[in-house]
Amino acid sequence: MELKNIMEKTTTVLLAAFILLIYSFTFSINSCLAQWQPDVRLTNNPALSLTNQYTNGRCIASSGDTVHVVWYDTRDGASPEIYYKRSIDGGINWGADTRVTNNIYFSSNPSVAVSGSVVHIVWQDNRNGNYQIYYNRSTNGGINWGTDTRLTIDSAGSETPCISASGSVVHVVWRDFRNSFLGGAYYKRSSDGGINWGADTRIKTDTVGGSWWPSISASGSVVHSLWMDSRNGQQDIYYKRSTDAGINWGTDMPLTNDTNHRYTPTMSVSGSNVHIAFLDSRNWDPGYEIYYKHSTNGGISWSADMRLTIHYTSASLHSVIAASGSNVHVVWDDNRNSATNYEIYYKRSTNGGINWGADTRLTYDSSYSMYPFVSASGTAVHCVWSDYRNGNYEIYYKRDPSGNPIGITNINLEIPSSFSLSQNYPNPFNPTTVIKFDIPKSGEVSLKVYDVLGREIASLVNENLKTGSYSMDWNASQCPSGVYFYRLTADGFKETRRMIYLK
Repeated sequence: MELKNIMEKTTTVLLAAFILLIYSFTFSINSCLAQWQPDVRLTNNPALSLTNQYTNGRCIASSGDTVHVVWYDTRDGASPEIYYKRSIDGGINWGADTRVTNNIYFSSNPSVAVSGSVVHIVWQDNRNGNYQIYYNRSTNGGINWGTDTRLTIDSAGSETPCISASGSVVHVVWRDFRNSFLGGAYYKRSSDGGINWGADTRIKTDTVGGSWWPSISASGSVVHSLWMDSRNGQQDIYYKRSTDAGINWGTDMPLTNDTNHRYTPTMSVSGSNVHIAFLDSRNWDPGYEIYYKHSTNGGISWSADMRLTIHYTSASLHSVIAASGSNVHVVWDDNRNSATNYEIYYKRSTNGGINWGADTRLTYDSSYSMYPFVSASGTAVHCVWSDYRNGNYEIYYKRDPSGNPIGITNINLEIPSSFSLSQNYPNPFNPTTVIKFDIPKSGEVSLKVYDVLGREIASLVNENLKTGSYSMDWNASQCPSGVYFYRLTADGFKETRRMIYLK
């Protein structure tokens, strides 16, 4: 009898351990599956929680595995305050909500930037009787915050700020009414990480018309600014740059110039590649569409406009762009599925904006999902937005852990004799491996990774490639140990190989 009891207990323990092992493996697999993972609710209170309603600002920033989110929230009274939240494991788990502002006035439309361990936030605040631009920072990655710093002091009002940081130089732009009731684009900078600030600089030099929604993005000493401008009688997109970290600025450059209207331009920079997205009325049927253009030489010259969305019965709004290496990500809200309900959509380019994938619907609920923002770091893409599914607006988040493929390199421009897919090396590997392949004919190329159940784990290449030999790095750190398969598809050619990941 005693032996029987021992055997039964042993069987029970082994069964529980087996179930736990299966659960852990399933969870690990789910955490590394390609495409977008389930929605995560970041706020949970009966008050109003909103991301920035103006797309020139940025409500999400990421660096490595740390993701920073800002929003404004009325949980503390009728007037909203600025709140912050972070994840230090790539968006899997999230810390507590942190209240950044503490006053009885209206604090709204925050924008966030990160440089190393310093996190910078700007917002508009009417504690002084009209809207002014305020700033705060954390020097330890978002754990603790300093005191609010007032950046603008004028009687006319300042609003809709945007912030960018490159090293210890911090750049801020905003819309300011001191010289025009239509508003002008203004700029100021800090060269010591936000401790001290220089003078206000008017960067829209033309005095005719107004400007709206200025955006800023810096890469090293080159600073790029963008805004909507009405000097020609319609709403056009204007651009300006500084090559000495914001000390001096070049001339205003029109990026559009016709009788159509544009709204809410947004910008992101990766090295010398500058990417912009904006709403455009040229295809009014019956709403705005999202257009894109880019510069590959730091803003000196620009590509033609490219239409990213094609609808005939709906409108695309609130587009936001983020660039990471050769990957460009765009999110927006769209009512194509219901005239009375907006959902979040996404699309990407993996070759610097030359070609784009299909639209991907990110949300599926019967209430409004609006005002999205996107960021990418490592191999992950992060999206945050405002969502009304709970009866009031809350902040929601989701991620694609392998949606920002890195490491594709053209290693030989000579024309190969045939398609081929090489064995990855090293193999087994931990956690990165290199996959080489040959393309003898230009065209659409797909390189994807699958698990043993045939589920897609990562889309490494999905774009139009020129002839040549390529290598692609894959980082499997988010996946469990095991056997995986990678498949190359191009112009009727298909080949699959096996690889082993051992932690």
